[in-house]
Amino acid sequence: TGSGKELVARMIHELSRRAPNRLQAVNCAALPENLFESGVFGYEKGAFTGAQERKPGRFELANRGTLFLDEIGDLALIAQAKLLRALEERRIERLGGNEPIDIDFRLVSATNKPLDLLVREGRFREDLYYRINAFAIRLPSLRARTADIPVLAQGALARHCEANQLQPDAKVLSKEAYDLLSRYHWPGNVRELESTLSRAAMSSHGRVIRPA
Repeated sequence: TGSGKELVARMIHELSRRAPNRLQAVNCAALPENLFESGVFGYEKGAFTGAQERKPGRFELANRGTLFLDEIGDLALIAQAKLLRALEERRIERLGGNEPIDIDFRLVSATNKPLDLLVREGRFREDLYYRINAFAIRLPSLRARTADIPVLAQGALARHCEANQLQPDAKVLSKEAYDLLSRYHWPGNVRELESTLSRAAMSSHGRVIRPA
Protein backbone atom coordinates (compact mmCIF):
# COMPACT_ATOMS: atom_id res chain seq x y z
CA THR A 1 0.00 0.00 0.00
CA GLY A 2 1.27 3.45 -0.95
CA SER A 3 4.27 2.07 -2.86
CA GLY A 4 3.56 4.14 -5.98
CA LYS A 5 1.56 1.71 -8.13
CA GLU A 6 -0.39 4.45 -9.92
CA LEU A 7 2.81 6.44 -10.43
CA VAL A 8 4.34 3.44 -12.24
CA ALA A 9 1.17 2.97 -14.30
CA ARG A 10 1.33 6.62 -15.38
CA MET A 11 5.00 6.28 -16.32
CA ILE A 12 4.21 3.20 -18.43
CA HIS A 13 1.48 5.19 -20.19
CA GLU A 14 3.50 8.37 -20.68
CA LEU A 15 6.52 6.50 -22.10
CA SER A 16 4.42 4.54 -24.57
CA ARG A 17 2.96 5.23 -28.00
CA ARG A 18 -0.42 5.65 -26.28
CA ALA A 19 0.74 8.75 -24.39
CA PRO A 20 -1.16 11.25 -26.62
CA ASN A 21 -4.41 9.59 -25.47
CA ARG A 22 -5.89 9.36 -22.01
CA LEU A 23 -5.06 7.23 -19.01
CA GLN A 24 -8.16 6.34 -17.00
CA ALA A 25 -7.59 5.24 -13.39
CA VAL A 26 -10.23 3.25 -11.48
CA ASN A 27 -9.88 2.38 -7.80
CA CYS A 28 -11.73 -0.94 -7.60
CA ALA A 29 -11.71 -0.89 -3.80
CA ALA A 30 -13.56 2.44 -3.71
CA LEU A 31 -16.13 1.54 -6.39
CA PRO A 32 -19.29 -0.05 -4.92
CA GLU A 33 -20.34 -3.28 -6.62
CA ASN A 34 -23.63 -1.79 -7.82
CA LEU A 35 -21.79 1.10 -9.52
CA PHE A 36 -19.07 -0.94 -11.24
CA GLU A 37 -20.97 -1.63 -14.44
CA SER A 38 -22.27 1.93 -14.95
CA GLY A 39 -18.93 3.49 -14.02
CA VAL A 40 -16.71 1.26 -16.13
CA PHE A 41 -19.00 0.35 -19.05
CA GLY A 42 -21.06 3.57 -19.13
CA TYR A 43 -24.80 3.82 -19.61
CA GLU A 44 -27.51 5.03 -21.95
CA LYS A 45 -30.11 7.65 -21.17
CA GLY A 46 -32.96 6.07 -19.20
CA ALA A 47 -30.96 2.95 -18.30
CA PHE A 48 -31.90 3.46 -14.64
CA THR A 49 -33.51 6.07 -12.41
CA GLY A 50 -31.41 9.22 -12.61
CA ALA A 51 -29.75 8.35 -15.94
CA GLN A 52 -30.83 11.56 -17.67
CA GLU A 53 -28.24 11.41 -20.44
CA ARG A 54 -25.80 9.00 -22.05
CA LYS A 55 -22.48 8.71 -20.22
CA PRO A 56 -19.41 6.90 -21.54
CA GLY A 57 -17.62 4.60 -19.10
CA ARG A 58 -13.93 4.31 -18.30
CA PHE A 59 -13.40 1.70 -21.03
CA GLU A 60 -14.55 4.14 -23.70
CA LEU A 61 -12.63 7.04 -22.18
CA ALA A 62 -9.47 4.92 -22.23
CA ASN A 63 -9.89 4.05 -25.92
CA ARG A 64 -6.48 4.14 -27.66
CA GLY A 65 -4.99 4.93 -24.26
CA THR A 66 -4.50 3.09 -20.96
CA LEU A 67 -6.96 1.76 -18.38
CA PHE A 68 -5.48 1.42 -14.89
CA LEU A 69 -7.43 -0.77 -12.46
CA ASP A 70 -6.03 -0.25 -8.98
CA GLU A 71 -6.74 -2.80 -6.23
CA ILE A 72 -8.18 -5.24 -8.75
CA GLY A 73 -8.13 -7.94 -6.05
CA ASP A 74 -11.11 -6.19 -4.40
CA LEU A 75 -13.43 -6.69 -7.37
CA ALA A 76 -16.52 -8.82 -6.73
CA LEU A 77 -16.74 -12.09 -8.67
CA ILE A 78 -19.60 -10.81 -10.85
CA ALA A 79 -17.57 -7.75 -11.79
CA GLN A 80 -14.57 -9.98 -12.52
CA ALA A 81 -16.64 -11.99 -15.01
CA LYS A 82 -17.78 -8.84 -16.82
CA LEU A 83 -14.24 -7.51 -16.89
CA LEU A 84 -12.90 -10.78 -18.31
CA ARG A 85 -15.46 -10.74 -21.11
CA ALA A 86 -14.52 -7.17 -22.06
CA LEU A 87 -10.83 -8.07 -22.08
CA GLU A 88 -11.37 -11.18 -24.21
CA GLU A 89 -13.72 -9.56 -26.73
CA ARG A 90 -12.26 -6.05 -26.72
CA ARG A 91 -15.78 -4.71 -26.99
CA ILE A 92 -18.41 -3.55 -24.51
CA GLU A 93 -22.03 -2.51 -24.29
CA ARG A 94 -23.21 0.43 -22.23
CA LEU A 95 -25.70 -0.32 -19.48
CA GLY A 96 -29.14 -0.12 -21.07
CA GLY A 97 -27.70 -0.33 -24.57
CA ASN A 98 -27.48 -3.07 -27.20
CA GLU A 99 -24.87 -1.65 -29.53
CA PRO A 100 -21.42 -3.28 -29.15
CA ILE A 101 -18.59 -0.76 -28.92
CA ASP A 102 -15.09 -1.77 -30.01
CA ILE A 103 -12.35 -0.60 -27.63
CA ASP A 104 -8.57 -0.52 -27.92
CA PHE A 105 -6.65 0.04 -24.70
CA ARG A 106 -3.70 -1.14 -22.67
CA LEU A 107 -4.70 -2.62 -19.32
CA VAL A 108 -2.49 -2.03 -16.29
CA SER A 109 -3.81 -3.52 -13.07
CA ALA A 110 -2.41 -3.39 -9.54
CA THR A 111 -3.06 -4.98 -6.18
CA ASN A 112 -1.55 -5.19 -2.72
CA LYS A 113 -3.08 -8.65 -2.22
CA PRO A 114 -1.67 -12.08 -3.18
CA LEU A 115 -3.91 -12.88 -6.15
CA ASP A 116 -2.59 -16.43 -6.45
CA LEU A 117 -3.80 -17.09 -2.90
CA LEU A 118 -7.17 -15.49 -3.64
CA VAL A 119 -7.49 -17.79 -6.66
CA ARG A 120 -6.90 -20.85 -4.50
CA GLU A 121 -9.50 -19.58 -2.03
CA GLY A 122 -12.06 -19.04 -4.80
CA ARG A 123 -12.18 -15.27 -4.30
CA PHE A 124 -10.55 -14.36 -7.62
CA ARG A 125 -11.26 -15.97 -10.98
CA GLU A 126 -8.43 -18.15 -12.21
CA ASP A 127 -9.10 -17.31 -15.87
CA LEU A 128 -8.99 -13.57 -15.15
CA TYR A 129 -5.81 -14.01 -13.11
CA TYR A 130 -3.98 -15.62 -16.03
CA ARG A 131 -5.45 -13.06 -18.44
CA ILE A 132 -4.08 -10.04 -16.54
CA ASN A 133 -0.84 -11.63 -15.33
CA ALA A 134 0.98 -11.47 -18.68
CA PHE A 135 3.78 -9.30 -17.32
CA ALA A 136 4.27 -8.54 -13.62
CA ILE A 137 6.15 -5.69 -11.96
CA ARG A 138 6.74 -6.07 -8.24
CA LEU A 139 7.04 -2.87 -6.25
CA PRO A 140 8.97 -3.28 -3.00
CA SER A 141 8.50 -0.89 -0.10
CA LEU A 142 10.21 2.47 -0.41
CA ARG A 143 12.77 1.63 2.28
CA ALA A 144 13.93 -1.24 0.06
CA ARG A 145 14.62 1.11 -2.86
CA THR A 146 16.19 4.21 -1.34
CA ALA A 147 17.86 5.05 -4.66
CA ASP A 148 14.39 6.06 -5.92
CA ILE A 149 13.87 8.62 -3.16
CA PRO A 150 15.62 11.62 -4.80
CA VAL A 151 13.70 11.17 -8.07
CA LEU A 152 10.36 10.63 -6.30
CA ALA A 153 11.00 13.58 -3.96
CA GLN A 154 11.85 15.88 -6.84
CA GLY A 155 8.70 14.84 -8.70
CA ALA A 156 6.52 15.31 -5.61
CA LEU A 157 7.90 18.81 -5.07
CA ALA A 158 7.33 19.76 -8.70
CA ARG A 159 3.72 18.55 -8.57
CA HIS A 160 3.12 20.47 -5.34
CA CYS A 161 4.50 23.66 -6.89
CA GLU A 162 2.43 23.32 -10.06
CA ALA A 163 -0.72 22.63 -8.01
CA ASN A 164 -0.09 25.94 -6.22
CA GLN A 165 0.53 27.93 -9.41
CA LEU A 166 4.30 28.07 -8.93
CA GLN A 167 7.14 27.14 -11.24
CA PRO A 168 8.06 23.42 -10.90
CA ASP A 169 11.46 24.37 -9.46
CA ALA A 170 10.12 27.01 -7.06
CA LYS A 171 11.07 24.69 -4.18
CA VAL A 172 14.20 22.51 -4.12
CA LEU A 173 15.82 20.23 -1.54
CA SER A 174 19.30 20.77 -0.17
CA LYS A 175 21.76 17.86 -0.27
CA GLU A 176 21.44 17.51 3.50
CA ALA A 177 17.65 17.26 3.17
CA TYR A 178 18.01 14.54 0.53
CA ASP A 179 20.34 12.64 2.86
CA LEU A 180 17.80 12.91 5.67
CA LEU A 181 15.01 11.57 3.44
CA SER A 182 17.20 8.66 2.36
CA ARG A 183 17.88 7.60 5.95
CA TYR A 184 14.21 7.51 7.01
CA HIS A 185 12.39 4.14 6.84
CA TRP A 186 9.09 5.41 5.28
CA PRO A 187 6.42 3.11 6.76
CA GLY A 188 3.82 4.91 4.61
CA ASN A 189 5.91 4.45 1.44
CA VAL A 190 5.54 6.88 -1.49
CA ARG A 191 2.27 8.28 -0.13
CA GLU A 192 4.02 9.35 3.08
CA LEU A 193 6.94 10.79 1.11
CA GLU A 194 4.61 12.93 -0.99
CA SER A 195 2.72 14.29 2.02
CA THR A 196 6.01 15.00 3.80
CA LEU A 197 7.32 16.96 0.80
CA SER A 198 4.05 18.88 0.49
CA ARG A 199 4.18 19.86 4.16
CA ALA A 200 7.86 20.84 3.88
CA ALA A 201 7.19 23.01 0.83
CA MET A 202 4.38 24.85 2.60
CA SER A 203 6.27 25.45 5.84
CA SER A 204 9.79 26.22 4.58
CA HIS A 205 11.02 29.77 4.13
CA GLY A 206 12.67 30.55 0.84
CA ARG A 207 13.31 28.32 -2.15
CA VAL A 208 15.65 25.76 -0.57
CA ILE A 209 14.21 23.16 1.80
CA ARG A 210 16.71 22.23 4.50
CA PRO A 211 16.72 19.32 6.99
CA ALA A 212 14.99 21.31 9.75
